[in-house]
Amino acid sequence: MEKKPFVTLEKLREIVEKYPTPFHLYDEKGIRENARKLEKAFSWNKGFKEYFAVKATPNPFILNILKEMGCGTDCSSLTELMMSEACGFRGHDIMFSSNETPPEEFALADKLGAIINLDDITHIQCLEDTIGRIPKTISCRYNPGGLFQISNDIMDNPGDAKYGMTTDQIFQAFKILKEKGAKYFGIHAFLASNTVTNEYYPMLAKVLFELAVRLHEETGADIRFINLSGGIGIPYRPDQEPNDIMAIGEGVRRVYEEVLAPAGMGDVAIYTELGRFMLGPYGCLVTEAIHEKHTHKEYIGVDACAVNLMRPAMYGSYHHITVMGKEQAPCDHKYDVVGSLCENNDKFAIDRMLPKIDKGDLLVIHDTGAHGFSMGYNYNGKLRSAELLLKEDGCVQLIRRAETPEDYFATFDFCDLFKEKQ
Repeated sequence: MEKKPFVTLEKLREIVEKYPTPFHLYDEKGIRENARKLEKAFSWNKGFKEYFAVKATPNPFILNILKEMGCGTDCSSLTELMMSEACGFRGHDIMFSSNETPPEEFALADKLGAIINLDDITHIQCLEDTIGRIPKTISCRYNPGGLFQISNDIMDNPGDAKYGMTTDQIFQAFKILKEKGAKYFGIHAFLASNTVTNEYYPMLAKVLFELAVRLHEETGADIRFINLSGGIGIPYRPDQEPNDIMAIGEGVRRVYEEVLAPAGMGDVAIYTELGRFMLGPYGCLVTEAIHEKHTHKEYIGVDACAVNLMRPAMYGSYHHITVMGKEQAPCDHKYDVVGSLCENNDKFAIDRMLPKIDKGDLLVIHDTGAHGFSMGYNYNGKLRSAELLLKEDGCVQLIRRAETPEDYFATFDFCDLFKEKQ
């Protein structure tokens, strides 16, 4: 699969005249089209709803686009709940899925009327102690343990994950919650991350659907929804085939008809909590080549660094790079593309074959729309970049300004001293 930027060199040159690099740029048209595809893929389920994982791209302008497309939000912290509230999400349009949860976060989730998804059986008492009751609608997160594999390929290791309840615990939790007044139940699980296969969701669905039938039969719980969470990935590498969301939706439908419908549970709603799939391909990091170094290797230094995109440094993740204006040039130069942090893992690419890069060239680092800006930090006193939105009409909107030194120093008690010396 050829990877092409969603923005032209001419447009980028126009943008950088007003907004200096580096910056994250998002594609409104692509985001909306992808949301429509997801809705269509699960249109067979009357109660279907996507709860966008706010942690992937926590920006109110992005959330408002998704809200217009009928999505809810999946929150895992106090500030994500606050951002959802500020954007107008209310009640069951918010799913609160957290772990090791501080009581004040349960309190705010309850105040907003969010669906609370309990990660651990001990959270039942914590929730009751915090808000004085158990909500009528409640969800529990499930972890079956062991390895999760498709055919002979191990997809992930749920048994080593800190999330969710064991099989015995979730049955016990449902009984306790029912005794304490819960009326309507949901089930949630996340067993593998960034899968690039159409088989993952249907296999996960089968696990959860069979669990739902057992829970209903053995506890009498009225199960209203099953949350397949995230895990649908994107093709970061050009040689990867993208997931077919229509095939995924159809695969889940077949399992639904095979397992839930015969058990009299054909009205259960399907929820998803997609972050990477919803936003990943529709964001990029734009950076300028500012330095070249010829030592034991050939280095291209750019004005972005790992504070703008942590995934390559943290996970060794691949992000495709386009040297704008040189798309047709031969990739006959081997480079490490690096940032300026005092860390040797601050590399966007290692031994990458690229066209000859000159100082001043604009580089587009692909697939940063999810878990890109949001994982940023301030090591070395680096400042986080701006976020821009390429709107459907072709204009560009600043949706988060770049940080300034004043922002960096603002939390110090002696910030007035810093101002005096300016």
